[in-house]
Amino acid sequence: MEAYMSVTPDREAIRPFTFEFPKAELEDLRARIVATRFPEKETVADQSQGTPLATLQELARYWASEYDWSKAEAKLKALPHFITEIDGLDIHFIHVRSKHEDALPLIVTHGWPGTVIEQMKLIEPLTNPTAHGGDASDAFHLVIPSMPGYGFSGKPTSTGWDPERIAVAWAELMKRLGYTKYVAQGGDWGALITEMMGVHEPEGLVGIHTNLACVFPPAIEQAVSVGNPLPSDVVLANEEEKAAVEQLDFFYKHVYYAYMMASRPQTLTGLADSPVGLAAFLLDHDAASLEMISRAFDGAVEGLSRDDVLDNITLYWLTNTGVSASRLYAENRISPFFAPKGVKLPVAVSVFPDELFQPPKSWTEQAYPNLVHYNRLEVGGHFAAWEQPALFVDELRAGFRSLR
Repeated sequence: MEAYMSVTPDREAIRPFTFEFPKAELEDLRARIVATRFPEKETVADQSQGTPLATLQELARYWASEYDWSKAEAKLKALPHFITEIDGLDIHFIHVRSKHEDALPLIVTHGWPGTVIEQMKLIEPLTNPTAHGGDASDAFHLVIPSMPGYGFSGKPTSTGWDPERIAVAWAELMKRLGYTKYVAQGGDWGALITEMMGVHEPEGLVGIHTNLACVFPPAIEQAVSVGNPLPSDVVLANEEEKAAVEQLDFFYKHVYYAYMMASRPQTLTGLADSPVGLAAFLLDHDAASLEMISRAFDGAVEGLSRDDVLDNITLYWLTNTGVSASRLYAENRISPFFAPKGVKLPVAVSVFPDELFQPPKSWTEQAYPNLVHYNRLEVGGHFAAWEQPALFVDELRAGFRSLR
């Protein structure tokens, strides 16, 4: 990748950022895809052994023969990109200001295996609501950063860039942009980073929105995460709580990719060498998402398209961030992951039916004493902003309306 930045003596200044991927890199990508050596077919009829061979073979065929990266690149280049050094690391971000002067500043954080591509469908309706079914009073100024080690941001060369440090960096970013009042949103790792922003309560942050709420009582998550029965004094009060425990148990029994990244990220060197190997790893995040993506490569039109999926994977490949992104799992020291963090600021929660779990309202109200919005949607999963952008935009508008 060739990156071009404006020259300035102050690396902490906000600098315009552009990028260019040489043709040779794209030709090399295609050649590697065509030369892929596939394993044999899985020995089961379901997806319990991981990304199915048929899905990967169709992905590789489409990627090499029909997919056009230039379309995604053009969409990215049409956006205003910037970079600034925070705490010794270059942080890339997209910054789109609304034409509506009273717009509410919003910083949105992606997760793994995502990039800023996850949020691109949100930009127009959030910043230009009057053209997308909303009112001028719904407008946001939008900041979408790339997490350290992801996309165009710098790759840490030493340990220490954990979610809490990123949360502090995001607060500094919003301060540098001159925002004295703003809100924050996140899913996946972005949810944890946003929660930590809520815990720190940096000057100017007035509330957060999450689509992966941290609500599990610690004793429950600690037991489930290691496969132990629930403590004898734990009482599940309703069917929502029982279902959430079952969903969390399923997740912890199928989250082996996270254990690998948390303990041996450097061993995943194959992610930097094989584009189809990288794709196989990135696709196998959660059962519902993998099933949806497999259907997409089988011709279905729902949620994510084939191009959506390959836009994201191609950006990982061209920036060579498969391994550097993995290290966030090794850096995290916040445990239990899904337990309340002590956020006292106003919180909005959106619950999507195909997310890892559906947080019960009872636990959500306990976890967030200043809960201003709670809504259960009828469709959408882990990558909700990417899969169901219209619903997601409605949730952000409603969730933050009282904080304007």
